[in-house]
Amino acid sequence: MPAIAIRQDISVCELRRQARLEEDGRVAARLLAIAAVLDGHSRAHAARLGGMDRQTLRDWVHRFNAEGVSGLRDRSHSGRPRLLADELRPELATLIAAGPDLERDGVVEYRLAHIQDLAKRHFGADYSRGGMHNVLQQMGLSWQTPRPIHPKTDPAAQEAFKKTSPTNSPPSPSATPASGWRSGSRMKPGSARRGP
Repeated sequence: MPAIAIRQDISVCELRRQARLEEDGRVAARLLAIAAVLDGHSRAHAARLGGMDRQTLRDWVHRFNAEGVSGLRDRSHSGRPRLLADELRPELATLIAAGPDLERDGVVEYRLAHIQDLAKRHFGADYSRGGMHNVLQQMGLSWQTPRPIHPKTDPAAQEAFKKTSPTNSPPSPSATPASGWRSGSRMKPGSARRGP
């Protein structure tokens, strides 16, 4: 396969200067490999200098010829589309804030697994546990939840219990030890060290 001609409008010195100024190491290596070819090195040797194989150098030469130095930059990858579109996130946040329905959901408070089910049921977004955690963080929601409260809880009975509970009363004076020892344990009789 014949070697592709490289455009000559950018000098070797300019390519090397741009490689020195370049912050992205991969782009700098591509610039130096192309400069080495223009200096007269073999394509295989220039590719080794740039840390790539000969076919990869050929691909970068095509991009360099078409777009110049900017063609040597990595293009952004679109990646997989999000399971839950950005427009639907406020709706999910509203559902989470509304809380679960005991009869429908069978729980009194959402946990991460319940929110996963909620997202799958309402939006068809089947997130892993870690993925759902990331979505909640991006939405500004905390994974920490307050202590759950049962729907049949009687707040008045709880307050009455708090007032009569023995754990909330101050300790009686007889509960403190009168021995005078502050810490440690008493020594056994006869174990005191005698002087010389």
